Amino acid sequence: MEQIFDRIFIDPNICNGKPVIRGKRIYVQTIMEFLSSGETHQAILEQYPSLEPEDIVACLKFATELTNHSFIIKQAVA
Repeated sequence: MEQIFDRIFIDPNICNGKPVIRGKRIYVQTIMEFLSSGETHQAILEQYPSLEPEDIVACLKFATELTNHSFIIKQAVA
């Protein structure tokens, strides 16, 4: 299991290796989707009472770190 930012974990045995919050089965992707659709931090915390405000901040940090990498787009082979 790899721990990222003290709250984000990646474990191939939990949720098929998708990044989750503190070993829970709550995907970072789920929280990011809520945020991108305009949900407030408070609304997310109400929907997921086991989360803490710092968990949402960790998701944002994780997403920011992902965009800090360079990417190469490969053309599809026909």
